[in-house]
Amino acid sequence: MSGGGKAGLAPNQKAALESWLTGQAGARSVTVIDEGRLSGGAISLNLAVTLEIDGGPQSGRHPCVLRTGSASGVSASLGKAEEAAVLRAVFAAGATVPEPLFVGADPAMLGAPFYIMRRATGVAAGFRIVKNEEPRRELARELGRQLGLIHRVRPGTEGLEFLTRPEPTAALQAVGDFRRWAGRYAASDPVLAYGLRWLERNAVPAGDLVLCHRDYRTGNYMVDDAIGGGRLTAIIDWEFAGWSDPMEDLGWFCAACWRFGRNDREAGGIADRADLYAGYEETAGRVVNPVAVAYWEAAACMRWAVIAIQQADRHISGTEPSLELALTGRMLPEIEMDLLRHLDAVEAAP
Repeated sequence: MSGGGKAGLAPNQKAALESWLTGQAGARSVTVIDEGRLSGGAISLNLAVTLEIDGGPQSGRHPCVLRTGSASGVSASLGKAEEAAVLRAVFAAGATVPEPLFVGADPAMLGAPFYIMRRATGVAAGFRIVKNEEPRRELARELGRQLGLIHRVRPGTEGLEFLTRPEPTAALQAVGDFRRWAGRYAASDPVLAYGLRWLERNAVPAGDLVLCHRDYRTGNYMVDDAIGGGRLTAIIDWEFAGWSDPMEDLGWFCAACWRFGRNDREAGGIADRADLYAGYEETAGRVVNPVAVAYWEAAACMRWAVIAIQQADRHISGTEPSLELALTGRMLPEIEMDLLRHLDAVEAAP
């Protein structure tokens, strides 16, 4: 992660945060060094901070990220206290994620709920990660292994009671959500209307229910060397996590819209999907279902299309004027083309 160079905390916010952290850490004092906004994060705001904790069990210097909500969000994104609870559960499951340290549920302090986690090193930019000349087969396998660990978190896990189960199935819940989130576009846009109907008619049956990241893709993990071997250092951005079909995460990772132009490498633009699948089966305790993955790839294109519409609406409405959000909305035709190509391939398959 690289700093954006813009301070994120007003002096009064910084003072209030230091006082609160002193109590939370059981310390004599805590100094917060605000190092500015980090790049990325269209839905959440990420600030690089270093905590200098004097006294208590966590005494020392801790490079961290303070993660809080933006002015507006998109449907299905978790609140920051909830996101931190998910992160804590997957950290306990052994996944390579930043450790959450402090959760501030009261919006009065910084204007919105927030949490503070340890800062991981490395690069997340997808367009850089996929530039490697050779396929990153071991990275893909490790990402599969990590996903298998994440999917060991099941309903009933302490601290995740706020997550609701999909009804009547994960697939049909997704179709209903997409239709609702798309609003008028669900009927007025012919590609979205066709895609929604296809997803409804071909919905995969209910299966295992596990904790899904639901944005597991190149761009949401960090490696210590973007061009080279690429050791995984962290899986990030958990705001969409929820209970779902485990094949959803595999489909999202392999969807054409997240290959950053490297369509010759179907697993996130880095390797063949067989590498991802092999790693997944090592730790997940289940076999990959290619038919279900193909279904969830179509759902990934649909979900990304709906998110693009919602991101653009945040800009158009004036709630959060942003060139990045506006440009995301302009990606809709490309996403729809990915969806149509994928559905053609699925229909043509024996």
